[in-house]
Amino acid sequence: MQRDGTWDFDGERLRLVPGTGRNVHPLRTGLGEVAVPLEAIAGVSLEPGRRRARLRLRLREGADPLDHACSGRLSDDATPYALAVEPGRTGAAEYLVDEVRTALLLERIPVDEPSDRWLLPGPSVPRVVGGGDGKVTFDGRILRIEWGWACEESKKSAGTRVLPLRDVAGVEWSRARWESGWFRVRPVGPVVEVKPSHDPNCVTLWGLSERRETAEVALLAAAVTARLPHPRGGEAGEGGPPTGSDAPVPVPLTKAGEPPGGAGAE
Repeated sequence: MQRDGTWDFDGERLRLVPGTGRNVHPLRTGLGEVAVPLEAIAGVSLEPGRRRARLRLRLREGADPLDHACSGRLSDDATPYALAVEPGRTGAAEYLVDEVRTALLLERIPVDEPSDRWLLPGPSVPRVVGGGDGKVTFDGRILRIEWGWACEESKKSAGTRVLPLRDVAGVEWSRARWESGWFRVRPVGPVVEVKPSHDPNCVTLWGLSERRETAEVALLAAAVTARLPHPRGGEAGEGGPPTGSDAPVPVPLTKAGEPPGGAGAE
């Protein structure tokens, strides 16, 4: 396995397995293995680099709750849909790209059309994010916001927020970098916009551990998004991976005459 992880394609699903080294982003390790169905894929490419090439996966709009919740805010080391390729594995990566592209053509996947339902599950639950002025927990049905000692008086007076999914229109978040980030729950109905530090539906993020906070808040946002109605009008998703006899069993693709594992980018 490469330090960054492994990608394998079995003709129906692209299996993305994160690496296990210390430098692997906590978002990728927290999300774990991802099995991307062919119908969710818009394209795949191998990008050259000065030191290492990089595989990049593009998903159809509306196919993945994580992609939707993050809206391009994740760096290459954080996103599960990019993989740094070791110099000795470039040939295998090129073969994988060709196989995925061929499968998209043969199966006539509408790569330019948005999906009207989630095609990937959201992250598992429960999820917890500890911020600068409070904590958000989500058990798959209810969002709970509890305030800490550093919160503003407006939040203390509002008390603990308990929001069932039926009362949630969506979630928003911003990474903590030069200033505090935040995670906000958008309730159903009209809302008056106020600063994150004063919004009783918003927890601020200090940014003391930017990688960890980004992982926690992105996975929480995706877990909630996966269990809300699809933005194109579909029903709420269950957010969990398939289980039991219906769960897919990925089989690494091998090229004729090639030893096992040669068709994946490892």
